[in-house]
Amino acid sequence: MVGSVLMVEAQSVSADVTLLRRVYAAFNLRDIEQVLASMSPDVDWPNGMEGGRVLGTAAVRDYWTRQFAVLDPRVDPEAFTTEPDGRIVVDVHQVVHDKSGRLLVDQMVKHVYKIREGLIRSMEIRPHS
Repeated sequence: MVGSVLMVEAQSVSADVTLLRRVYAAFNLRDIEQVLASMSPDVDWPNGMEGGRVLGTAAVRDYWTRQFAVLDPRVDPEAFTTEPDGRIVVDVHQVVHDKSGRLLVDQMVKHVYKIREGLIRSMEIRPHS
């Protein structure tokens, strides 16, 4: 029984990592509708540009619309780990330019996701250690 439980958990983590890889690729292509389709309708998302959090996919869409009007961010996942509570931690290389092409940020950060039933429920940003 323990072996089958571990197998299901491993398959779930693998599916979550596959989902997140698709989400990062879509975000970098600015295919926002594909990213939003991967989120729970009541997703809890960080507003990394203005501070605070936004709730729901409509609020995430509005936030990204404002962000993409002034910034050109790129986020590339480099490693995935799982926390004891099941959240997925992604080591992310984040590069942000302004619209004139000037480099503003080039750093590593951690994105921490709660995923349930194949949808992103929340994400938080942590400094990279």
